[in-house]
Amino acid sequence: MTPQELQTIKNRFGIIGSSPKLDRDIEIAAQVAVTDLSVLITGESGVGKEHFPQIIHAYSPRKHAKYFAVNCGAIPEGTIDSELFGHVKGAYTDARAERKGYFEEANGGTLFLDEVGELPLPTQARLLRVLETGEFIRMGSSEVQKTSVRVVAATNLDMKRAIAEGRFREDLYFRLNAVEIKVPALRERKEDIPLLFRKFTSDFTNKYGMPRIQLTDDATELLKSYYWYGNVRQLKNVSEQICVLEQSREINAETLRKYLPSNEHEQQLTLFGATQTMGGDPYMNERELLYKVLFDMKRDIAELKHQMAAATGGATMPTSSTMMPYGEHREQTQEPEVQEAEVIREMPPIVQEPLTMESAEEAMIRKALERHGGNRKEAAAELGISERTLYRKIKK
Repeated sequence: MTPQELQTIKNRFGIIGSSPKLDRDIEIAAQVAVTDLSVLITGESGVGKEHFPQIIHAYSPRKHAKYFAVNCGAIPEGTIDSELFGHVKGAYTDARAERKGYFEEANGGTLFLDEVGELPLPTQARLLRVLETGEFIRMGSSEVQKTSVRVVAATNLDMKRAIAEGRFREDLYFRLNAVEIKVPALRERKEDIPLLFRKFTSDFTNKYGMPRIQLTDDATELLKSYYWYGNVRQLKNVSEQICVLEQSREINAETLRKYLPSNEHEQQLTLFGATQTMGGDPYMNERELLYKVLFDMKRDIAELKHQMAAATGGATMPTSSTMMPYGEHREQTQEPEVQEAEVIREMPPIVQEPLTMESAEEAMIRKALERHGGNRKEAAAELGISERTLYRKIKK
């Protein structure tokens, strides 16, 4: 593919960047488009996986037929089969009329199944049958229907891990994965980050009628060195916030840092699976991170006990030796036993609960929901999980 052809595709689909990895993915999408092979698009949440099925459809022989994009993670488990395969009247309580599913509606065209890793196992079995034979059955019916649909799927899950845990069928994975397109994370194409930031800020300043945003050199370096757990989606949100909230239109590193999540928040996201992108054993990464978080919490509690005791009359409480600078010795104030007893009685009781991965995860979910006013979609995007996964965790 010539550079001109590559740039034409980027312009048509609004793709910004010149990373070799990104260019190679676009070339693969254009090359595989003329076939009917199933394509699996993998990559972290927010990297822009949705562009590639559009490229595949637009450059395929099916380009004049219908194209549907289905977010499998956002459809309730009880209705996903009806959405995909349709149903007949009376198939379930609210089925007052027959309905065509996406596989029937998209006959002759392309169907993009986003977050395919969130499909329930029974639905996975039905999907496998459609891919292998082109046949499906509406819910509540016994009549076999035929369809000719090009399926492109996408997921941000570690599929091999999902297969090992019994959450995804291995045969369906290999059937979907005839060709795989691995979309790089934003941190893997650092040279594109300033380009994307300029594009987003230009769009938002035009939208809101505001002066242009300029980055200083130190801010540009911070943009490029930041980890960007939320990838392009996170960068776009940060760009919009800066455009709207900042009075000064020249942004330095100190100002930019206010809009980037703290290390603590990054660690929370890592607990939800971002460690998978860092190499090594993801389970070990999560354990090590959890140990660090729990140790920091324990240290903070110990320091808080000491400060509370000092503030209420000088009575000290034992703290971890790791909290004391090397060689430093605090003097123990000598107070009557009665006074010390009164101090202890006045202090609120300290309830020590077991700190587990589940409790830490629950706390993160609650904080994310609070930050977004209960909006599950936004909370799920921040946590790097699908809406269905978030719903299951809330229900649990």
